[in-house]
Amino acid sequence: MAVYKLILGNYSFQVTDEGSGPPILMLHGFPDSARLWRYQIPALVGAGYRVIAPDQRGFGGSDKPQEIEAYGIAEVLGDVVALLDYLELERVGLVSHDWGAAVGWSLAAIYPERVEKHAALSVGHMTALWNAGIAQRRLAWYMLVFMRQGLAEDIITRQNWQFFSDLWGHHPELEHWIRDLSRPGALTAALNWYRANMDLDSWTEEGWQMPRISVPTMGIWSSGDMYLTESQMLGSGEFMDAPWRYERLEGATHWLMLDRPDSVNALLLDFLGADS
Repeated sequence: MAVYKLILGNYSFQVTDEGSGPPILMLHGFPDSARLWRYQIPALVGAGYRVIAPDQRGFGGSDKPQEIEAYGIAEVLGDVVALLDYLELERVGLVSHDWGAAVGWSLAAIYPERVEKHAALSVGHMTALWNAGIAQRRLAWYMLVFMRQGLAEDIITRQNWQFFSDLWGHHPELEHWIRDLSRPGALTAALNWYRANMDLDSWTEEGWQMPRISVPTMGIWSSGDMYLTESQMLGSGEFMDAPWRYERLEGATHWLMLDRPDSVNALLLDFLGADS
C-alpha cells in the first residue's frame, strides 16, 4: 500500500493510494483517518480499482491548523478538488462517511463533472439532514458540547477520556482514536470541523441548503447508528435528479465499514460496478 505526503495549498496531506484502474476516492470523517477504510481498500483494489484515501485536513498524518475557519466546508472541499487536480483525475467514483460525506455530497453537488458515482455512508444530503427535525437534533446533542472551545477539550479528555469513550459506545476502534487525538493540536483540529460549520445561533434556524444532485448516488444507513436518523438518509432521495438507491444495513453501528465490512464491500462493489 502506497502512503505518501503531498502539499496542497498551504498544508501537507497524507494520502493512501493503491491499485490501478478506475479511481475511487474515499473520504473519512470524525474522528478517523484513511485507516477507516482498511477493510474496503483491499476489496476494491482486488476488484480492479485504484483507491485514493486522504487523511482529511485536521486528521491522521495531515496538517492540523488550529484556526476554526480553516475547516469550513468550502475550505476542505477545496482540498479534495486540489487533490484530484494534482493526481490528474478528471472523474472519480466517490465513497464517503460522516464529515467526509458532508464533503462528498458537496463535491457531487458543486462539481458533478468530477464524480462518476457517490456512495454516501451514514450521512445523507445536507438539506435532508437539516430537515430531519427534532428527532435528529436529539441524536446530535453532543455537537453542542463540541462547539464550546476549550471546555469541550476538557470534558472530552478528563478522567482518561471517559466522556469520549461513553459517547462512542466504547467501540473497538476507541483506543486508536484516543491515541490519535492525544497528539498536540489533534483534538482541537478535529472538533473545529463542527465549530466551523454550525453554531448555537443556527441550531434551530434554517441550516444547510445544498443544491440538488445530478450524480447517481447510493445511501447506506446502519440500524445501530446512534447519531443519525434513518429519515435523514431516506429524505435524500427528494434532492436527486439522478438514480438514487437506498440500503439499510442491520446490526452495525455508525462505523458500519468496520462492523460489517463484508456487507459494505459487497454493496460498494455492486453499486460501483453497475451501469448507471
